[in-house]
Amino acid sequence: MIEPQAPAPPGTPAHRGGRARLPVRPGTGRFLVLAGVFVCAACGLVYELELVALASYLIGDSVTQASVVLSVMVFAMGIGSLVAKRLRPLAAAGFGAIEAVLALVGGCSALALYAVFAWTGDWGGMWANGPRCLLVAFSLIIGLLIGAEVPLLMELIQRIRRQDAGGAVADLFAADYVGALVGGLAFPFLLLPLLGQLSAALITGAVNAVVGGALVLGLFRGDLTRRARWLLVAANVAVLGVLASAAVLVDDFERAARHAVYGWDVRVAIRTELQEVVITGGTHGRPLDLFLDGRLRVSGSDERRYHEALVHPAMSGERSRVLILGGGDGLAAREVLRHPGVHRVDVVEVDAEVVRLARRDPALSGLNGHAYDDNRVHVMTDDAFHWLRAAPPATYDVIVSDLPDPGITAGTKLYSQEFYGLVGRALTPHGRLAVHAGPVSSSPRVFWTVERTLRAAGLGTVPYRVTGGDAGFTPGPDRSTVRTRAPRDWGFVLAGPGERPALRLPAGEGAPRSGTLTRKGLSAAARAAEGMRIAGAGVSTLVHPRY
Repeated sequence: MIEPQAPAPPGTPAHRGGRARLPVRPGTGRFLVLAGVFVCAACGLVYELELVALASYLIGDSVTQASVVLSVMVFAMGIGSLVAKRLRPLAAAGFGAIEAVLALVGGCSALALYAVFAWTGDWGGMWANGPRCLLVAFSLIIGLLIGAEVPLLMELIQRIRRQDAGGAVADLFAADYVGALVGGLAFPFLLLPLLGQLSAALITGAVNAVVGGALVLGLFRGDLTRRARWLLVAANVAVLGVLASAAVLVDDFERAARHAVYGWDVRVAIRTELQEVVITGGTHGRPLDLFLDGRLRVSGSDERRYHEALVHPAMSGERSRVLILGGGDGLAAREVLRHPGVHRVDVVEVDAEVVRLARRDPALSGLNGHAYDDNRVHVMTDDAFHWLRAAPPATYDVIVSDLPDPGITAGTKLYSQEFYGLVGRALTPHGRLAVHAGPVSSSPRVFWTVERTLRAAGLGTVPYRVTGGDAGFTPGPDRSTVRTRAPRDWGFVLAGPGERPALRLPAGEGAPRSGTLTRKGLSAAARAAEGMRIAGAGVSTLVHPRY
């Protein structure tokens, strides 16, 4: 005979093996749990994508950053699942606590990563790798917390209504994967363009905290002691308070961080559909600096030396029609227009906002000599690779490739054998191609890979290098603002169909005088580059990039 048991005192949590005391029907409760899984999965994937996107912007090399975040996070999820097995007797309280911590860590991760980059990025030493270490730490912590969700949710959903393990896992994973799909699509198409990276992470954290707390306190409050309920309420209120305060101050934070990165002379700071564009200086005698996605693209104190070295050797010969790939700042076009006999200049620039600034910003348009006001200049807003695929063959006498460094992952296809094959097709039989190939001294393998890839595309090549003049910075587009003792140089390759073109400066009546180059200096530049040649450089292709 089974003796009757006294009722449990108020506030005593239900036994793990029993059915949860729900304020709704079991079917409704099950639906609410799966809806919570859906939202939490979407938030988790947003945290993941936000880390990848911000790390790619701050550190560069998006393939490496994505690999680090994904591999560390997936590994941590496995560890989190194992650790969470010990929390199954306290599934409701454990899940509520995990969601509160996840909301705080994931919501603030972008702020913390940007802060470390902005305020410690130029300290050098151990701090030089601060953003990378923090990226790994956030990936590990967020992965652990996300991984711990699944065993606890499995326990909670079984507490509502027992079913076979396979069916419960199928329901749980279906909600999880659909939520991940929604989060993955919402980040690039909704959150990032409307809110930006910092605000998007904060709002995602707030949603995560609200849903996690509401699910536990609203549906499984009978499983919690009174003390646990109050602690969970206090934790969620504190997390929401931190996230709300950060959201209110995010504009001030971003402004202060931008000044820490670029200095206090920021005149223009805009986020285009493709990148962040910042202009500093250019007034009261201060040199203009143009940054694209945090990388110094143009330095007014030494840009003329760079652009003369890039453009002038290629202009020796027929130059009626000229194509500039990249160069939306108008500075390469300025040098092209100095030469007589130029009838048309086509500029293919992927970001229309850069061209708009080059036209309308007084300092930048003055620096480029108002090149875009010249009727011979025609601008096409397009990706250079895509545009060249439709370009008519044998059209241009000169092509100038003024593109981001090949070490930037997004630009590797613009330094591939396939790309140079398209460029060679657009050149006339005696045309010339000038390529900015990155610094020779600090990145010799990258430079000689570009040169080797050009030869593999059937082009004869003449490499050369010139030294930069802006002390304290690695010269050339996409240089970092980190101080360096490495020799400052720019590496270029002059190429043409078939045989190697002659490396010389234009001569004859009307030829512009270079303020930074001489014929003797150009010959010395070619010898200096050859003296730094390394063996074993491979060919970079679309499916096998080597940068």
